[in-house]
Amino acid sequence: MCNFLAIDDFSSNELESLLKLASKLKQEHFSTGNKPVLLGKTLAIIFQKPSLRTRVSFEMAMYHLGGKSIYMAPQEIELGKRESVPDIARVLDGYVDAIMARVFQYEQILELAKHTSIPVINGLSNYNHPCQALGDMLTIMELREKLQELRLTFVGDGNNVATSLSLICALMGIHFTIASPKGYELKDDVVKRVKNLSSKGKVDFVQMTDPIAAVSNADIIYTDAWTSMGQEQETKHRQQLFQRYQVNQDLVSKAKSNVIVMHDLPAKRGEEITSEVADGPNSVIFQQAHNRMHSAKAILYTLLID
Repeated sequence: MCNFLAIDDFSSNELESLLKLASKLKQEHFSTGNKPVLLGKTLAIIFQKPSLRTRVSFEMAMYHLGGKSIYMAPQEIELGKRESVPDIARVLDGYVDAIMARVFQYEQILELAKHTSIPVINGLSNYNHPCQALGDMLTIMELREKLQELRLTFVGDGNNVATSLSLICALMGIHFTIASPKGYELKDDVVKRVKNLSSKGKVDFVQMTDPIAAVSNADIIYTDAWTSMGQEQETKHRQQLFQRYQVNQDLVSKAKSNVIVMHDLPAKRGEEITSEVADGPNSVIFQQAHNRMHSAKAILYTLLID
């Protein structure tokens, strides 16, 4: 494991090992405390898009493991504008031990990885969000006896979060259904890869437009904001188009009684999810958010030690 760029770069066994490590590091954190195994190591954090969870989870992950982090705000280096991505990668290569970048374009993540010898972590891109998916699996693993044969339904836009989630479900043996308006499904190349992985793992992959049918018999309902950062001009159109995809109590009632409700946050309450559901007995959104830190520790530990 040289980098952490996309979920389907890894086998199911490799992902399972990461999840077991994340669980172990979480248990240590709440018992004896994590050992300072990253003492003397420094993580460069590059942000084009602001985020509460991504920044704090990685900064605290480094802190818990004895390392340090350097945060670079969007205006500080202007990735690809003030200075080329290859030049930034080569400069940081001589200063730090790893890079975590949260960017608009996935190609910039790939470019960073291409032009540096140190590990690169994809903190988020327009294409995917692998760190989120790993934290999500850790949460589900804590709440259910096994991952295999669970049924997860994603309700909303087939975006970067849905992309990584669909891939990790296929790899971990979870049946995946996504309900989206026409034109907002997962991208064709993603569907092709998910179908291939699903067929190998003998799990279902279904795309549909009906959210009620999609959540029927679901063990997990997952949603995300209808409008992502950079899509603000589409807000009004998306609000109208996605209205029937709101995760409210009526929709939740159509799934299993013990269904888990997940959201990667930030949530626009009253749009993609109601407060009644977000704060309700089925919701695990804050456990999910907190697990981002422990999964980040597993990624950093594996990249910088193993």
